[in-house]
Amino acid sequence: MKSKDFLSIADLGREDIRLLIANAIDMKAEGWSSLLSNKVLVLMFEKPSLRTRVSFEIAMRQLGGHCLYLSPDEVRLGKRESVPDAARVLSRYANAIVARTFSHQTLEILADHADIPVINALSDLEHPCQALADLLTIYENKETLEGITLAYIGDGNNVAHSLMLAASLCGMHFRIASPRDYQVQEQILQLAQDFAAGSGSEIYCTEEPRLAVTDADVVYTDVWASMGQENEADQRHQVFTGYQVNDELLSLARQDAILMHPLPAHHGEEIAENILYSPQSVAFDQAENRMHAQKALLAEILGGLEIPLSNLQ
Repeated sequence: MKSKDFLSIADLGREDIRLLIANAIDMKAEGWSSLLSNKVLVLMFEKPSLRTRVSFEIAMRQLGGHCLYLSPDEVRLGKRESVPDAARVLSRYANAIVARTFSHQTLEILADHADIPVINALSDLEHPCQALADLLTIYENKETLEGITLAYIGDGNNVAHSLMLAASLCGMHFRIASPRDYQVQEQILQLAQDFAAGSGSEIYCTEEPRLAVTDADVVYTDVWASMGQENEADQRHQVFTGYQVNDELLSLARQDAILMHPLPAHHGEEIAENILYSPQSVAFDQAENRMHAQKALLAEILGGLEIPLSNLQ
């Protein structure tokens, strides 16, 4: 990895991603180990979580380590205690920090002042751990990443940012359909285009969902209003009408296309009722793979584990 921290999917190179996916596949098959015995991971969250908290806690336990969860009320970063002070204190106790924050800047300050690795468990800018699990899920279903076309429908949010960067690093083609004023940030798009120039990835941004989905191998969507955007929910619902992934839209993708969603889902909004339970959906595989991808990440960051690339293409 390029640094001690994992704040962005861009902190990984193409070979790093290949290695992590290969390791995740092996760890998924092997189950429990003692690789990280006597290691301690602190989860420090400003936002509530189901998948992120549980997947990290169980991943660390299955690797033989220990995990401590700090709730928003316990820490109150920047209010009860400054971010630099919290970073310095936790560096004396633990081996790594997993932080879930409202602001990406909080993560950067944590990383700057911590002597131990800081892992981004979600910020307003990126969700790189979700992207790793998504790549693992796509590989399991398609047996490759290169040349796969992923169509993302909806808000150009943190999940979209990490997916775009991940796809451009791996040689996947990435299409995104978002309403005007809800598209990915220009800095993320520029970085992804730089990566794409070296990997052969093609990036296509549009406001038309049908153009994005046609002949895609993967159809991906996420909620229209994320945590912290509750006051925009009504406005966003009006803007995103027409961006729902339903049977009609999905029928434009390839016949063997898979449907992805990072969860939680708002059934009847960004995703049609019951479609998440269809044979094409791999949303709950994604949820499981959060744990396996994060095991590989923790093993790399805390254990220095290196496993051959096996047959990963």
